[in-house]
Amino acid sequence: MGTIVIPGTVVLVVLGFGNHLWWLLAVAVLVLYVQYGRRTSSTSPPAAGAPGPAPATYKAYRDRRDQQAKWERRYRRERPFEYRRQQRDKTK
Repeated sequence: MGTIVIPGTVVLVVLGFGNHLWWLLAVAVLVLYVQYGRRTSSTSPPAAGAPGPAPATYKAYRDRRDQQAKWERRYRRERPFEYRRQQRDKTK
């Protein structure tokens, strides 16, 4: 997002030499970006299936891996038709 905001602000500043209202708009864009645009992704939950942060220890990795395997076995057991369809689609 910053890659769009910074050049856009520079363009507004350059345009501001002809009309000072562009400078005000550039300041408003920067204020909005600092206030709302720089939020970290930790405030929003990760998407389903997206990898999370790397575990700190090997034990944490094993626990996470075992939990994931448990979820996959449960899914396979409770939804056999969907699981088979997904496996079929994966091989295509």
